[in-house]
Amino acid sequence: MDSYFQRIDDTRYHPTVDAGGAWKDGEIHFSPLGGLIVHAMDRHRAERGAGPLSLARVSFDILGFLAAEVCEITVETIRPGRTIELVEATVVIAGRAAVLARAWYTVDGDTSEVAGGEPDRLALPGPERRWPMTETWPGGYVASLEMRAAEDPRPGRATAWLRTDRVLVAGEESSPHAAFIALVDTANGIAVRRLPTEWMFPNLDLTIHLYAQPAGEWVGLDTTVTFGSTGRGLTSTALHDLSGPVGRAEQILTVRPLPGRA
Repeated sequence: MDSYFQRIDDTRYHPTVDAGGAWKDGEIHFSPLGGLIVHAMDRHRAERGAGPLSLARVSFDILGFLAAEVCEITVETIRPGRTIELVEATVVIAGRAAVLARAWYTVDGDTSEVAGGEPDRLALPGPERRWPMTETWPGGYVASLEMRAAEDPRPGRATAWLRTDRVLVAGEESSPHAAFIALVDTANGIAVRRLPTEWMFPNLDLTIHLYAQPAGEWVGLDTTVTFGSTGRGLTSTALHDLSGPVGRAEQILTVRPLPGRA
């Protein structure tokens, strides 16, 4: 199968053309990189014999331009534990720190007696609702996706399903949550308030909270984008798999006009 990255050694990965970014040439899209970071975290936990905990939250701070060059990921356990664990990862690209990430893993327990409060389920993806995002966005990553709209999108509001036939790392199996997270950053591109040929609104971070563990190849995004009046925006997304809602994602945006826009 095609992949977003190829492993070089224990800590270094080379992006493929399918990881190509949407804002500029010569960059990679953060979405598959986010999945790769979680993949590296999972691998680190397995190597140190960590307990069978589930991913509850992962936060990524994007420090700058993500060049389409070798990504070196180092992972360490900040807070080990049998029921709660905190893991941290740093990504270095072209000699500088490019992403900082932290993830909480927690023990599973039976709380079905008090479960509730989740949003309504998204309409399931149908073949008649295909949505070619390449009409709005360039780049290898966007071209690698199969998209279907749950409802007709409008500026600042969209519901969509997406999947890919690419694996994160060539020849390696990833956890269901890593494969799921590899598609979540796409949310900032599905409910555009203004065309990306006129305005820029890249996200500086991505924070994902999971109250259920995602499974399956489809990722459902129920997304709202808000632009403030002082240069910032927010992309807020309810996350779904085919069984129902599983969590939320938030992305803070820096909003600015493109120089020389018409």
